[in-house]
Amino acid sequence: MSGPDFLVHSTEDTVGVVVVETVTAGNDLTGLIMDKDESVTIKAVDDIPLGHKVAMSAISNGDTIIKYGHDIGKAVADIPVGGHAHTQNIKTKKW
Repeated sequence: MSGPDFLVHSTEDTVGVVVVETVTAGNDLTGLIMDKDESVTIKAVDDIPLGHKVAMSAISNGDTIIKYGHDIGKAVADIPVGGHAHTQNIKTKKW
């Protein structure tokens, strides 16, 4: 068995971090929710590079993004489940 495709620290996180080289739209992804040692499966709707974020649930424009248990910014566009969550649709709240 291979390792997970993405990691999520907490069930409160709204995004997971891709930990494999190639995520292509349409791929079924297996994630590890680390605080519960549970697996979750979602379908990628976008190509997502290594180290970038994948939406764990549907995120609406204006929603707070939680990664590793921390507020990392807000969505500036709707992001579907399995969507690529990055600078094109997430902005910091600092400025």
